[in-house]
Amino acid sequence: MIITKAESADLNEILVLQHLAYQSEAKLLNDFTIPPLKQAFSELNQEYEKGIILKAIDENGIIIGSVRAYIEDGTAYIGKLIVHPTKQKQGLGTKLLQEIEHECTAERYELFTSDRSISNLRLYESLGYSKIREEKVSEKLTFIFLEKYSNYQTI
Repeated sequence: MIITKAESADLNEILVLQHLAYQSEAKLLNDFTIPPLKQAFSELNQEYEKGIILKAIDENGIIIGSVRAYIEDGTAYIGKLIVHPTKQKQGLGTKLLQEIEHECTAERYELFTSDRSISNLRLYESLGYSKIREEKVSEKLTFIFLEKYSNYQTI
């Protein structure tokens, strides 16, 4: 498995993987209209232009994971950490998150997940993220925002 920067030619495959990976989240929330399942290629392309998208590829060159981030005002905003359902619980999410932190050198990192995504919350907290706030989006959905500070110092 190799983690590298995604290229624009990878975006369709990443979007297909995203739709597959977020099925479990949609089932958890009993809501198949969550934004990751409705994201259009044009929106993903805008994210690609704004920041960085990493991909994890297997030995056959198939994308099995991805994560994206952009930096604004000293904070790297991390999103859409996705892993193919058959590759989950094998450390790939951890590696992707660590690599995006390495690629996006920032003073602070922020991400969010659903309050029902217990495994995501455990992963983020195990990597040093702390809860900073909750945001109720709807009756079914509350986001938990987490942050982490790096040892990075600006000169």
